Amino acid sequence: SYTEQVQRGNRAAARAALLEVQQFMERFYAANSRYSTDTAGATAPTLPTRLQAIPSESPKYDLSISAVGLNSYTLTATPRLADKCGNLTLTNTGVKGRSATGPSVQDCWK
Repeated sequence: SYTEQVQRGNRAAARAALLEVQQFMERFYAANSRYSTDTAGATAPTLPTRLQAIPSESPKYDLSISAVGLNSYTLTATPRLADKCGNLTLTNTGVKGRSATGPSVQDCWK
């Protein structure tokens, strides 16, 4: 249906943004030798404004960094409206996920 196609397009934008945030985190790590802003590994860096909500002109997803540590993090794209995949996640090791139990990870990430 039309609504599903719109949601797929929004998910594609969210997936692309998560990959861009992953690159941001890797650059941060290269400069600081850790993913956190503090030596205890408790505080995540602040995302650039353009990567906090996607797409910026009419946000459909909010992006965040959680479970941050010195050597690990999880990125999350949270939809502002209901989506069958729920939250999309990406870890520092490249593991992709989703919070919904219905569709497979592969379906949500294609």
